[in-house]
Parts: sequence; C-alpha cells; structure tokens
Amino acid sequence: MNDPTPLSRPRFPYVLTGFTAISLAVLIGLGVWQVERLKWKEGLIAAGAAAEALPPAPVDEVLRGEKPEFRKVLMTCRGLNTAPFVELRSIEEGQPGFRLISACALENGQSVLVDRGFIAQEMTARPSVRNDAAMPVTFTGVVREVIKPSGMTPPPEGNVFFGRDTMGMAAVLGVKSEVSPWAIYAATPVNPEVEGLHPSVPPVAFSNNHAGYAATWFGLAVVLIGVYIGLLRRRLMRTADLQGNTP
Repeated sequence: MNDPTPLSRPRFPYVLTGFTAISLAVLIGLGVWQVERLKWKEGLIAAGAAAEALPPAPVDEVLRGEKPEFRKVLMTCRGLNTAPFVELRSIEEGQPGFRLISACALENGQSVLVDRGFIAQEMTARPSVRNDAAMPVTFTGVVREVIKPSGMTPPPEGNVFFGRDTMGMAAVLGVKSEVSPWAIYAATPVNPEVEGLHPSVPPVAFSNNHAGYAATWFGLAVVLIGVYIGLLRRRLMRTADLQGNTP
C-alpha cells in the first residue's frame, strides 16, 4: 500500500508565520514606544505645572537654572515701555493681530527678547518709541522656550515677522550683545496706556494622546494575531477536507 499523498502532510506556513512575527514585533514595539512617550509627556506636564506654581524670582537667577521654562520672573528693564519693537503676526482666540517684541538687557551681559503683549489687527495704536528713555519698567514675566520657525515660514517684511526668529528680531532691534535662547512673555502690563495692548502668555498646554496611540498599536497587534490564527485554521481545515476527499 502506498504512502499517503503529500496533501495529507500539511506544510508549516513559514512565510505567513515569518511575516506575522515581524509585523507583530513592529506593532508591539510601537505600542511600547507610545507608553514610554506617555510617561515622558506626563512628566513634562507635571514639571510645567510645578514650575508655573512657583512664585516669581529674579530673571537672572531663573535663567541660570537647569529648567527655566514656565517659571515666573521679576524683571526691570530700562525704557522697555518706549523701546523699539518688532511685530510678530499672531492669533489669539481666533482673532488675528500682532505681538510686540522688544529687547531687554540682563545683568549677565546678555539680552533677552520680551513679548510685551498682543494687540488686535484692527487696532492702530502703538507705544511711542524714544531711544533716549531710561525709565525703569518693572513687571512679571514668564519664561518660555522659543519654537524656531519652519522652512515654510515667510521671511519678515521690515519689522513684521511671521515666526519667532530670535536672531532676526535681535538684528532688526539692533541688539549687539549675546541673545538669550529663551523668551520672556510679559504677564503684567508694560504699556497700560496703549488701548488694546494686553499681556498674553500662552497657556501651559500639552497634547497627550499617547495612551490612545498605544492602545491602537496594541489593538492592531491583537487583530493581527486573530487574523493569523484564522488563516492557520482555514489552512488546516482545507488540508483536512482534501485529505478526506483523497481516494
């Protein structure tokens, strides 16, 4: 009596199994990476909230620290209320307008760019500029990281900028000293006499969708396992049918 036909001996699906294993490893790896990103983002949010809750401190002291972002600072800038400024195109609560930005000299010899506030586009009033003014202006500010403009950001038009280009702004303002990589947003008025110009500090807000991303990748991994098991069972059932129909 002859041996059973080759159809009675189902071959192991090496190609399917290999592809499934590689894909499963990639999906699980992406899920684990998102879990790590979730922990990192939660730490960032907690650090931002903790820094924001601290009382104001002298700006030079804060900028010397390791993590100055979101810290409140006390600043005194001579002539800030009448200093030259550049305008940064911006939107606040859906309303187009400008942020007025000037330079302030620090005790350590650096200069820092100060965001004096937001003014709506339809407002024509602007602070007066007097380079000889030396009246000290004391205010509370918030330290924030400068997000560099992308390659798609239009170039400035005179003193109007479309991205927070620190070095470009400093050049237009005639700053000769080293410029701090941080920005200071005024949290109290610098020019209360100018109608429509008000302090505008961006909120400490981080998108945190990493838990959903991780669930998506792990969910796809589970679906992949289910598909693999389904294909494997179908293959075995097909082989059994063929074996049953073999004379």
